[in-house]
Amino acid sequence: MQAQAKSSVLKRLKRIEGQVRGLSRMVEDDRYCIDIVTQLSAARAALRRAEEEILADHVAHCVEHAIASGNKAEQRRKVGELMDVLSRAER
Repeated sequence: MQAQAKSSVLKRLKRIEGQVRGLSRMVEDDRYCIDIVTQLSAARAALRRAEEEILADHVAHCVEHAIASGNKAEQRRKVGELMDVLSRAER
């Protein structure tokens, strides 16, 4: 992972970690269910954004490198990996 993307993703994940701790406190404090569900939705959205950032970095670095290499097997492998992870993300 590129240094800039890594730094950005780590910051994002630390914020998400705080969100999840906050969710635990909300449950412990018997907060209103809809408020908890709303915060769960926000945490899922934040995880999706982290995932998108990592995938964008992967395409910009790993997939682009495979394409530039001219190695057909490596190109197929990288594109196959990407397709697999995208299909799993849809589930």
